[in-house]
Amino acid sequence: MRVLVTGGAGFIGSHVSEALLRQGHEVGILDELNDYYSPSQKRSNLECVRRVGPFDFHHGSLCEPDGVRKFMGRFRPEAVVHLAARAGVRPSLLQPLLYEQVNVQGTITLLEACREFDISRFVFASSSSVYGIANQVPFRENDSRLHPISPYAATKLAGEHFCHVYAHLYGISAVCLRFFTVYGPRQRPDLAIRKFTAMIDAGESIPVYGDGSSGRDYTFIDDTVQGILASLTFPCEFEVFNLGNSRPVPLSTLIATIEQELGRRARLSHLPEQPGDVPITFADISKARLLLGYDPKTPFAEGIHKFVSWHHQHKELAVEV
Repeated sequence: MRVLVTGGAGFIGSHVSEALLRQGHEVGILDELNDYYSPSQKRSNLECVRRVGPFDFHHGSLCEPDGVRKFMGRFRPEAVVHLAARAGVRPSLLQPLLYEQVNVQGTITLLEACREFDISRFVFASSSSVYGIANQVPFRENDSRLHPISPYAATKLAGEHFCHVYAHLYGISAVCLRFFTVYGPRQRPDLAIRKFTAMIDAGESIPVYGDGSSGRDYTFIDDTVQGILASLTFPCEFEVFNLGNSRPVPLSTLIATIEQELGRRARLSHLPEQPGDVPITFADISKARLLLGYDPKTPFAEGIHKFVSWHHQHKELAVEV
């Protein structure tokens, strides 16, 4: 299968691209290598992919429809895994128009190109943030009372809706995957696990928002990739799946686990809770287990051990934000 991976130079995208190549698929990567974090890290990710196998690369933005069409017309993918986005809840509070342009308009641009070139399989990277302050825990895909509380979350929910529209009107089989705090080697430097590991290791104080009781459903990258690959061949018109670990970890436990792996105590700087943050994320993954065969296998402590091992080998990337 020829698969286009948008955002393939990023954390999740580079791992997905590697996995596709290992399975014998042809891979095309579209990425603008923007400066949300250091482009040199993204180029390093691409080198990791290249060591697995060759791929077709287009350096361009989803906000450039002609470039997207030209690349898709040349590469002719049979499926699209759409991971490219402006990420992060807190940055979206400062730049909501940029997030709408990239995450909503960019997704529509890609769906339009799929319609033009008769690409019938579309996998969309959504987020647990669409649940917002959820009415029920754990979060279930059939909960119709979604209340996103950040521009980022709102753009991801809008993306899901457009996937549904294109599935309904144009026969594009669409799967929306709600990711739950993915972590592991190559994780973005602004995310808590990587940021805290680097700061604790350097003897710097880490920011702790709230009282440390907030919980996140941390999901190791290998498990998320398994769910993405399974969704590529799942027969449907339109479906939404949670891809989480279904075991929320309190912030205090996260810090203690990193301390144990590093053999260092963290210095804490307590700060008020941040706007846009939710108190807990907790995935009900029974639907993904049943229909996709999704089966997350990495316990949190094991995942942190693997991440910290990677961190020790790549300290030169730690401060490049």
